[in-house]
Amino acid sequence: TVAKLSVISFQLAKDLLHPSSEEEKRRHKKKRLVQCPNSYFMDVKCPGCYKITTVFSHAQTVVLCVGCSTVLCQPTGGKARLTEGTLHHHIQHVLKKAYLPNPYIKTLTLLFRCPSVPSCSSD
Repeated sequence: TVAKLSVISFQLAKDLLHPSSEEEKRRHKKKRLVQCPNSYFMDVKCPGCYKITTVFSHAQTVVLCVGCSTVLCQPTGGKARLTEGTLHHHIQHVLKKAYLPNPYIKTLTLLFRCPSVPSCSSD
């Protein structure tokens, strides 16, 4: 005798291949669809002399302005806290060029970005 197999199709409660941006942002950096760090670099403009300094988001030391030695950010347990009055701008991931010794290959362009995570691809 032939046993009949019934196929049951059901839909998942959420789409695993296309998670929302809020869901990806909440997830641990290594458990996202595309691994991407939570840290970033930013350009911070000094309120006194208007010079721009590049600061790491999770800086563990006090960052001073190059021109007037004003404190730009203070370290905390995680992200660095910016001083009031400073303007900041997240630096987007840019194309980096590595020059090779081979004359036939002028440059090798490497792109470092996480396209599925909005925090990595936008300001």
